[in-house]
Amino acid sequence: MGTVVDAANKGVNGSLPNEKKFKVVFVLGGPGSGKGTQCANIVEHFGFTHLSAGDLLRAEIKSGSENGTMIQNMIKEGKIVPSEVTVKLLQRAMQESDNDKFLIDGFPRNEENRAAFENTGIVPEFVLFFDCSEEEMEKRLLSRNQGRDDDNIETIKKRFNVFVESSLPVIEYYGSKGKVQKIDACKPVEEVFAAVKAIFTQVHEKTA
Repeated sequence: MGTVVDAANKGVNGSLPNEKKFKVVFVLGGPGSGKGTQCANIVEHFGFTHLSAGDLLRAEIKSGSENGTMIQNMIKEGKIVPSEVTVKLLQRAMQESDNDKFLIDGFPRNEENRAAFENTGIVPEFVLFFDCSEEEMEKRLLSRNQGRDDDNIETIKKRFNVFVESSLPVIEYYGSKGKVQKIDACKPVEEVFAAVKAIFTQVHEKTA
């Protein structure tokens, strides 16, 4: 009921209160924590759409749009893309999707991201946090050997420190609201997915 009207009106003001109820799960974890693999599993088993902030920014740059050029120039100059820009891309991707369940991967990366996303009025169902020791992540990244230049030990340490400084406060914030589901990501892939599956099944039953 009302979906056609909603779709027609969407272009008018872009934010009808009853427009589309999104179910959003943030996925956070350090480099090498296995987020990508598990996101693919969740998509396959639970019908979520996987959105990566980084992928959306790259796609926007590739599209050659004015927005994309601006993003590219900011990255070239070593500036951080404003949270509002990333949030808008995420919102657009959600609006354009036929799905209403989204895994947002690697976001919010910091408190500024989180605050900008909160301004949309969309509240995440929970945060899935892949907790993994630095030693284990290091081992995985070095052995993964995907030809990535950024998988050397100095860069890995830097990426890990950025994660701890920027993303852990976000996890603590949601933790204080009882919204963090922590997974021991050091275990083998199958065991990690068994834990993920249990969380999603439980949440699904609650909201079904």
